[in-house]
Parts: sequence; structure tokens; C-alpha cells
Amino acid sequence: MSSSSAPLSPRGAEEDEEGAARTDGNGGTVFCYGEAGYWDARYVEEGGAPYDWYQRYAALRPFVRRFVPPASRLLMIGCGSALMSEDMVADGYREIINIDISSVLIEMMRKKYFDLPQLQYMQMDVRDMSKFSDESFDCAIDKGTLDSLMCGVEAPLSAAQMVLEVDRLLKPGGVFMLITYGDPSARIPHLNQPVCSWKIALYILPRPGFKGKARRSVFDPVPLTESGRLPDGFIPEDPDSHYIYVCKKVQGLTGIDSPIKNNLEMQDSESGVE
Repeated sequence: MSSSSAPLSPRGAEEDEEGAARTDGNGGTVFCYGEAGYWDARYVEEGGAPYDWYQRYAALRPFVRRFVPPASRLLMIGCGSALMSEDMVADGYREIINIDISSVLIEMMRKKYFDLPQLQYMQMDVRDMSKFSDESFDCAIDKGTLDSLMCGVEAPLSAAQMVLEVDRLLKPGGVFMLITYGDPSARIPHLNQPVCSWKIALYILPRPGFKGKARRSVFDPVPLTESGRLPDGFIPEDPDSHYIYVCKKVQGLTGIDSPIKNNLEMQDSESGVE
């Protein structure tokens, strides 16, 4: 989910426990961060000007190219007005289905990208993607949508619904790439739904403009404990780092016809996904 100015981040809303809120423009209904009304009102106000949450594609490109071949059928969750899908098409990606809960935003994006057949836009709630068939995507990318759901009412239920839907839509061997401000103690419990079987590699990326000295390469996976936590004493150089969870759906790998499977098998030994 995206907006054009420097908005209150989902981090601030989640930590506040109340979520961000705004009226419907007439001083009436109050909407929270996890609701369509919030985003509809915001996009009407700002006209859909582009804004990328957290990181631009240039910073994420090494991770995306490593785990997601350009031939993949890709689901962009909570696309908002971000430029990421456009940038990925310029980088050779051929089919990106963009979904967002805001019908206002989706109409804006359809008009903006009418001449890019590689991009499709659909209004949809990530908690119910029943319009899509089981195992119909090679990859799903989320940059801020789960974080926004965590600011809404019944946040754990919403997070579980989203993760279960993503798991349903991915082909065996497919990848869910989650870009979030949430560290493993806050996100691994939501990823590890009972029916899901993920192999997870974690990467930590400093926020854009961070001036501190890096002690390790951002391309080295960060080990997780058996309980899904950061190792004792591990502190990211940037306290406002972003976490990239590369989650591989592992059940039923044998015989899967997906461009992502062979790519992942080649990457496993060097990526930390074991």
C-alpha cells in the first residue's frame, strides 16, 4: 500500500495500537489503516501520485532477481501507487498481477498503465483472493500490506487469512517475498500458520539514506534460531531496518512445472534457505 507524501508508517500505527485513522472527507466515518475507506480517501486526496513504501525496486532488485525469474507469474500484493511493478517490467518481468483493496487506486493505475500489457490491476482484499485458482502463481511480493493489516482490528486473524491465501495461491516451490519493518519475533509467528510449510531465509536491509557503517553484507542471510528469532546479541546496524523474508513453499516439489523451481534449487545452497 502506498501514498505520495511521507505518511504515517504502518510501524507507527502498529506501535500506537490504535492504527492511523481519517474521516471520509465530510467529517463523518472514521477509517483505520487496514480498511479500504482509509486508502480510498487518501488516494482521492492525493491523486495517486507515486510513493514506494520502505524501499524502491533498485534496492530490492538483487533479491528479486535472485529468487524470482522474469518468466514467473507474479502477484503484487497491496500494490498501491508504488513504481515497483513498472520498474520490474522495465527489468524484463512479463506478467505481474497487481491487487489492492482500494477501488479508487486500481482505477487510477489501470488508466496510468493501459499501455503496459505486462501489468494487470484488480481490486481485491488480500484476505479473500478467491477469484484466483489454487497454485496459480509462482511468486507473491508484499511490501507493507501485512504491516497495514497489523494496524487494523483483529490483526492476528487478518494476518492469518492473508498468509493462508498466499500459501494457497503459490505453486509448490513458489516464493512469498515479504518486505516489512517487523523483526522475526513479530512476523515469524504469523508466517508459521499450521497448514503452511515454508523454508524461510531472512535478509536485513537498512532504510534508504542510512549513513551508518555496515558490519556485514546485506546479501548474507541472517540465521534464525529454532524458535524463529534473531540470534542472541544480534542487533541490526540500523534500528529502523527493513526485513526481507524469502519464504519458499516446500510441499509437493516433485514434478512442479514452474520457472521458479529450478532457479530456487540453484540458489538454496548459497541463499541460506535450507
